[in-house]
Amino acid sequence: MSAGLPPAQFFAGLDWAAEVHAVCVMDHAGKIVDRFTIAHTADGITMLIRRLGKLAGPGDVQVGIERPNGRLVDLLLEAGHPVVPVSPNAIKAWRDGEVLSGAKSDAADAAVIAEYLRLRQHRLRVATPYSDDTRALRTVSRTRTDLVDMRVAATNQLSALLDDHWPGAKAVFADVESPISLEFLTRYPTPNSAKHLGEKRMQAFLTKHGYSGRRPATQLLERLRSAPAGASGEALTEALHDTVLALADVLKALNTAVKNLDRSATAHLGEHPDGEIFTSLPRSGQINAAQILAEWGDCRQAYEHPDSVAALAGCTPVTKESGKHRAVHFRWACNKRFRVALTTFADNSRHASPWAANIYNQARASGKDHPHAVRVLARAWIRIIWRCWHDGVPYDPAKHGAAAALNKPVAA
Repeated sequence: MSAGLPPAQFFAGLDWAAEVHAVCVMDHAGKIVDRFTIAHTADGITMLIRRLGKLAGPGDVQVGIERPNGRLVDLLLEAGHPVVPVSPNAIKAWRDGEVLSGAKSDAADAAVIAEYLRLRQHRLRVATPYSDDTRALRTVSRTRTDLVDMRVAATNQLSALLDDHWPGAKAVFADVESPISLEFLTRYPTPNSAKHLGEKRMQAFLTKHGYSGRRPATQLLERLRSAPAGASGEALTEALHDTVLALADVLKALNTAVKNLDRSATAHLGEHPDGEIFTSLPRSGQINAAQILAEWGDCRQAYEHPDSVAALAGCTPVTKESGKHRAVHFRWACNKRFRVALTTFADNSRHASPWAANIYNQARASGKDHPHAVRVLARAWIRIIWRCWHDGVPYDPAKHGAAAALNKPVAA
């Protein structure tokens, strides 16, 4: 999160590296007053804070860094230093303009960052740490999303493997990553292992594993038998046995991990002071509400207006003008996790809110495709959420004028 940058006497540029960070400190006139390196260790960070503290009070020593988060950033913020995340692309362009020789070193990069911070401070914003509740929610939500992506990749890999060598096993159940399907693959990983599988044995398998589907054993067995024949070579069968079991184990572990994080996300969302605001949104659910709140954050001064949130979430277009040419483009530079969370909610909300459905339908009627119309709706929702967020009250359709008007019965 970021907020306005206060005045300062000294400007420190920190060139981030995996093990050793270069630091350069300038005064307000551009004179280098200190230059050193620190190790990425507890002692190194302590030395950094101590040396910066000798120059002036923490609030008068701003630190520019090409990284918006991490323990180093957290510790600098805790020490009271204004930390300014700077764009690596901006620093590269600045260096190309300032260092005509093209020479590059960590120490020189630290000086470039300090100079950039000194001269551009009126346009930059200082990082503001998230609350502990928000950081906890963000950690759980982001990890869950990463595990879901891993599950999709593993599912696709297993599906491709079965298509090539064991099509019948994929055809039995609707979802190859479902618990019952993974149990079936664990018990019957190859065509040879299911050679003598009959109706009674299939029914016993379904009963043992609590199959809740509506398909009888005979129909499931027919799906298995009617699929193309699977691999039968001895060496290939052995390899298929090992790979199917390996992927099934991976998917079982991912399913369990995602379920555990679902419970954790729900718990942290319930403990968050703003949790009730985001769960009050129509069709937001628990997980999607947690994802939105985790990326939105809880720092009220970080956003000047709703359009700032919309830009961060990639829901506003980018206009480029040059001479007589004017073009409006999709916004690529944004918090992509935030965009997915908000557009997912917006798309779901139109099935529960007549107001949201009306915004979406108007966008489609104007010629916009589905993703564009959803972004338009997400932008409209951001304005509503912004007001609820600032007022600290959950969303109520009865108090939302446009929504209440659509819900109002028409007189006969």
